[in-house]
Amino acid sequence: MNIAVFGIGNILLSDDGVGVHAINKLKEEYTFPPSVELIDGGTKGLDLLPLFEGRDKVLIIDAANFRKEAGTIDIVEGDRLPAFLSLKLSVHQIGLPDTLFAMRLLEITPAEMCLIGIQPESMETGTELSETIQVKLTDLADNVIQKLRSWGVDVTPVKDSHYM
Repeated sequence: MNIAVFGIGNILLSDDGVGVHAINKLKEEYTFPPSVELIDGGTKGLDLLPLFEGRDKVLIIDAANFRKEAGTIDIVEGDRLPAFLSLKLSVHQIGLPDTLFAMRLLEITPAEMCLIGIQPESMETGTELSETIQVKLTDLADNVIQKLRSWGVDVTPVKDSHYM
């Protein structure tokens, strides 16, 4: 199995960068088998297209507009994903629906895709996550780990992690 986990977002816009922060946290606190690649997707949009190719499953971590309380974590999968991504939260999300469309045209869409998102509190200029989102970062990472384990991935905590 070939799985990619993408952390999406702009780390210069506070909570918008939560996907990238989550990827960094996962890399520090867990070890993953070679079949799983953790990717800082930043705001690259269509430039990520080659990284989707050949994947069996793709998991995207991002700030998402669920129209709920800040810090709410939710999962969007399957056929709901393209429609959900069309509700753009920020500039970088313009590229995600385009990327999904291009994958379909090129017939390289992974068999399974999932977005694990968190409702941001702030999209203001700044490199720090809001306190609300910072507190929920561990929960967000836990949701990613649970999803990967449901896909049969053996994820192991790093024993000497200073976050645990």
